Amino acid sequence: MTIGALSRQSTLFYVALGLQASLIKDDLLEPIDALLDDEELLQLVRGRLAARSPLSAKKGRKTIAPDRLLRCCALKHIKGWSFRDLERELRGSLVYRKFTRFHEDATPDHSVFSKQFKLLGPEAVRTIHERLVTKAKELKVAPGRKLRTDTTVVETNIHHPTDSSLLGDGMRVLTRGLRSIADQCEAGALKVVDHARAVKYRLLEINRAAKSRTEAGKERLKIGYAKLVELVQLAVLQVASVTKRLSGRACDKLRVVGSLLSVEAAQASLEHYLPMVKQVLKQTRERVFAGNQHVVGKILSLFEPSTAVICKGKAHKPTEFGRLARIDEVENGIVSNYQVQEGNPADVDAWQPAISQHVAQYGSAPQLATADRGYFSAKNEKLAHQAGVRKVAVPARGPLSAARKKLQQQRWFRRAMRWRTGIESRISTLKHVFGMQRAMYKGDDGTERYVGWSVIANNLVSMARTLTKRKGKQRAAHQG
Repeated sequence: MTIGALSRQSTLFYVALGLQASLIKDDLLEPIDALLDDEELLQLVRGRLAARSPLSAKKGRKTIAPDRLLRCCALKHIKGWSFRDLERELRGSLVYRKFTRFHEDATPDHSVFSKQFKLLGPEAVRTIHERLVTKAKELKVAPGRKLRTDTTVVETNIHHPTDSSLLGDGMRVLTRGLRSIADQCEAGALKVVDHARAVKYRLLEINRAAKSRTEAGKERLKIGYAKLVELVQLAVLQVASVTKRLSGRACDKLRVVGSLLSVEAAQASLEHYLPMVKQVLKQTRERVFAGNQHVVGKILSLFEPSTAVICKGKAHKPTEFGRLARIDEVENGIVSNYQVQEGNPADVDAWQPAISQHVAQYGSAPQLATADRGYFSAKNEKLAHQAGVRKVAVPARGPLSAARKKLQQQRWFRRAMRWRTGIESRISTLKHVFGMQRAMYKGDDGTERYVGWSVIANNLVSMARTLTKRKGKQRAAHQG
């Protein structure tokens, strides 16, 4: 598929409507449109589209143009839409058609948007973010003299993880893979028994028994788990046997009469899920029958295996399941850096990367750097001063010495602490306005892409509002 053209000529019948449509304006999207009209951004998106195959830039059916793809990505996350919402709104709104440069042309299907968005991987999204921060710096929207940082949990798109539901997921994916293989083999060569109904009954039994706190209820819970584990173990053994027969290491090798490609895809899927299902069986036996709550390598989802258990001390949500993300913010609500972290590291370990990335991006350390007490350590304060930070405002933990209490009571420190609280509202905006509360893209790369686009949407809106406010003040001063 070749890349769509940036220059397009409107049809004769659209000219009159286009003149009327140009009068319809959106006060927020208009300045954002000017920010996205950047040659470096367009060249980046063009490069990613051309990297699909050696001849993507020259041959093939035309696909979405770079400027349209960039604007559709931004619009989706600015509005917090799904792919279906994006398709529907583009079809029915002249304002959104104008912003995305589709005008009178047909808009793509939601599945096209999903596939095209994946071409802009985590590295491309980060490069787009860095270019916008550089532009904010050039426009003097984000000078980078002040820095505040914090971490938050970005939930992965999974159901609440219980051992029983994970076993049910494992049974479903293994049975599906076995069926796909059986359909391509000789009739009767591979018999697959679907235990979906039995698994459903076992899940209902476990759910009812889990509500009881009596000894009889606990015994029923163990019985239900024992039956469920036995069913999943049978599926695991059958998958191992089928894999062996397909590889030719067994005397009764399976003969494929259908699509060999379909069999290979199903086999690859089974090999991907089988180790995780075995781990779920292991952690279920340890927790239910051995009473061990802390199993090494615990899996919370078969489809998002990197999901971690994160406890941030929230009263309404003591335990969260997702990925920990670090957010660094400078002036005017611009998020200068972000990082999706592995596991559940302590906040104290996120201080040095925040300072180092700021120095690398701005060429110098901020004059003021602040964070909550989770970031405090004498080593972190020393590292910040060595990097060139003049004022480090991170409250100490535990009983304070007289010297430390005097430092934290100084006016500049208290003002820095008041400014630091603003990152809480920034994180809330990222989550509830730009959709960062739950990453809807799949996999580790999908989570990083989703967080990156949420940050980009926030920066575009913050830059647009700041520039609009600045123009208003300049106009008022000129008229005065």
